Amino acid sequence: MSPAPRASLIALGLAAALALPAFARAGGTGGLGYAETAPAPPPAAAPALVPPAPVAPVEPVVPATVGPDGRATAPAGAPAPVAALVAAGNAIASLPYRYGGGHGTWQDTGYDCSGSVSYALHGAGLLDATLDSTGLERWGQAGPGAWITVYANARHTYLVVAGLRFDTSGARGGSRWQAAPRSARGFRVRHPAGL
Repeated sequence: MSPAPRASLIALGLAAALALPAFARAGGTGGLGYAETAPAPPPAAAPALVPPAPVAPVEPVVPATVGPDGRATAPAGAPAPVAALVAAGNAIASLPYRYGGGHGTWQDTGYDCSGSVSYALHGAGLLDATLDSTGLERWGQAGPGAWITVYANARHTYLVVAGLRFDTSGARGGSRWQAAPRSARGFRVRHPAGL
């Protein structure tokens, strides 16, 4: 058989094969024994696993400010835990850095980085017991918060509340409150639920 008729027969066979299921769905049997049934639904596709996009912190419309006395002011309309955290931070903002400070008791004469962050979070009602920086790496929920974000790694921790940093590192003028941001590279980023 020459190639042209062979191609015609193949095309005719394919057309018939494709038409039979449609003919059967339309109710025709053509003597082929097709039952009138609805076609099976296609198998459900597995949901695509798409990693969540990194969440950028939501900056409050009006950020917290730090005054010349080194004390912070929460923005008007801030949630109550934010205002309480700022007030707690103000209570220890100018106390000296002391390694291990704030871990044996809430009221201490000096605070290290994790003692400072723990004290501020406790003042906001967000933490019951002090945590070291490694413990703060697992505290709360992953990612930045809308109002409060804790940055922690095995060596250091600090927090940002309403856009203002509370940090024992880089403090100027004797206050832990700092308007200047710092790199979060190498830190786990955590936040309290809802804040």
